[in-house]
Amino acid sequence: MKSVSSNKEMKQMAGIQAADLVRNGMKVGIGTGSTVAFLIEELGRRIKQGLNIQGVPTSYGTKLLCVRHGIPIADSMLLNHLDLTIDGADEIDPSLNAIKGGGAAHSREKLIASMTDEFVLIADESKLVDSLCTKFPLPVEVIPPSLTYAQQRIQQLGGTPVLRSALRKDGPVVSENGNFILDIGFEQAPQDLELLDNQLLKIPGLLETGLFLGIARKALIAYRDTVKMIVPRKL
Repeated sequence: MKSVSSNKEMKQMAGIQAADLVRNGMKVGIGTGSTVAFLIEELGRRIKQGLNIQGVPTSYGTKLLCVRHGIPIADSMLLNHLDLTIDGADEIDPSLNAIKGGGAAHSREKLIASMTDEFVLIADESKLVDSLCTKFPLPVEVIPPSLTYAQQRIQQLGGTPVLRSALRKDGPVVSENGNFILDIGFEQAPQDLELLDNQLLKIPGLLETGLFLGIARKALIAYRDTVKMIVPRKL
């Protein structure tokens, strides 16, 4: 088992190397999470040295970090195209399909990933899995009036939905869109992820899933002593 410190060091390695993908003049989508925090810190350092970019944050947490590190920010609401988006993931399979949503920001993250020329995942090696939905539950965002109905429909699809509870407030986690997060567990990894995604999105009131399928074209994966660029495995 890796120590917390070595895991942190690997995340830092991935974040710093990801900054090398950012070029002057770019509009850059900036994801959410602990690995991306190191990217933000590095971009802030390079901006002080003359790098000129605009960052488009995927969450309030990311926005605050960007402001703290001096990264000029733009609102995705006013844009329809980005040059590059860099984000972390909770699980990544060999085809670079991913699960996101551990930070409850996956709806905005998917929007920003989809409007970019190049979407790059960054993570440490612990996030690599053979199949998605094995170690990490699948987050979905649902509007509050749909909660009980969505839970029933998800159970009919073979999943076990659990309403995500907040850690430092009473009650459920509320997303930045004002919605609830259901974390779906599966006894066995789903074989057809696209079918599952489509079935979930057909549930009225279910806003978005944490499945990022066929969006990433490369990933920077940190190991103990190196960072490797990987591309999707051809099936």
